[in-house]
Amino acid sequence: MSVKYRDYYEILGVEKAASQDEIRKAFKRLARTYHPDVAKDIPDAEDRFKAVNEAYEVLGDPEKRKKYDLLGANWQQGGGGPSSGGYPGEGAYEYNFGGSTGFSDFFESYFGGRARAAGDPFGRFSGAGAGRERSNRPTQGQDIEADLLVKIEEIMRGVTREIRLTRPSAQDGASKESVIRVKIPQGIGEGQAIRCAGLGYPGTNGGPSGDLYLRVRLERHPLYKASGYDLDSDLVLAPWEMALGASVEIPTPHGDVKVVIKSGSQVGSKLRLRGKGLRRGKDACGDLYVTVTVEFPESLSEEEKAIWQTLGQTSSFSPRK
Repeated sequence: MSVKYRDYYEILGVEKAASQDEIRKAFKRLARTYHPDVAKDIPDAEDRFKAVNEAYEVLGDPEKRKKYDLLGANWQQGGGGPSSGGYPGEGAYEYNFGGSTGFSDFFESYFGGRARAAGDPFGRFSGAGAGRERSNRPTQGQDIEADLLVKIEEIMRGVTREIRLTRPSAQDGASKESVIRVKIPQGIGEGQAIRCAGLGYPGTNGGPSGDLYLRVRLERHPLYKASGYDLDSDLVLAPWEMALGASVEIPTPHGDVKVVIKSGSQVGSKLRLRGKGLRRGKDACGDLYVTVTVEFPESLSEEEKAIWQTLGQTSSFSPRK
């Protein structure tokens, strides 16, 4: 399968030397621009939104970014193509895990499922019963672990995801591809595992197959950062809203909530919205913590400049006293 390289820096519109903060800001700006709920007049908004999310999923993670930078645009040269879960050598099996993220084939090849033998963080496995003495007794196949990227919205409502597996056959060891449907329960937490019975390595001498364990990892979100079942978010206000107070709508995974910002609010102050965080099971939810921040206009009209100058001349406030 031909896999096309994706320039994540170009997608986010940042230089390769951009700081993590610059990457985060570019992601938030573009995600807001192309969010399907907002950009209904942009024909390809959904595709752009997915591309922006994919780019930040890699560049927003320092370890993934380092790996991506090492690949470079010539990633297919010198054996840089997509790798299987196994490793070269006698008795190595191919176990590919893909189609789990909704991202591109390029992402799947290098940053997707990351299938690995259970208990082995390096993903090295050499077939059923690896590390055990050979015998004629029925032996259960190895369990396999892989990360499953899940959106916050999927955790809130629960979904069924199609996942593509390429695994050795129990009969002849030849690689066979199959598509399975995995139910992601409503309210499952970061780091919890979904067990897919019998989808690990095949057993030997008639032994049962191992299991596949999918470890839930939250996909990066343009609005929220998860901390357990709680969520953190920023509320960006204009300077006059900070000074005068305002009534604003705050997006939450449960829908928009209207809150009143008090006059004289300070940057860094926090609002706690009880029960507006991630779903914990079917009945309980975490909280949403909103941090107040301010954004100034990048440019001013002549009329706006005059207003700011009048304010500066008439106000008795001085932040340095």
